[in-house]
Amino acid sequence: MKKIEAVIRKSKFDEVKEALHKIEVNFFTYWDVTGVGNEKEGHVYRGITYSTTDIQRRYISVVVSDQFLEKTIDAILEAASSGMVGDGKIFVSEIQETYRIRTKEKGSDALN
Repeated sequence: MKKIEAVIRKSKFDEVKEALHKIEVNFFTYWDVTGVGNEKEGHVYRGITYSTTDIQRRYISVVVSDQFLEKTIDAILEAASSGMVGDGKIFVSEIQETYRIRTKEKGSDALN
């Protein structure tokens, strides 16, 4: 099992959620986060410079079985990409075990 953590633009969240549902990844958690990016210059809009050092993003966390790893990553990459700086990051880590509290199931059976 793998844990996929993605930091994406808030504006892309609905597209990512829909893409995950299409590949039958129906359970994940998310929350709003603020981060600091690499971009040092502000953006100018109508003559006013706006700081882009503090970036509002959405953080998604999902645990999938190994066979769902690549298609989950592909779905996030496709849906979250705008082609611009600041689209986000995806992190993948190993999960040793998963338990469903209600039924006491463990492993991949506890994910569905």
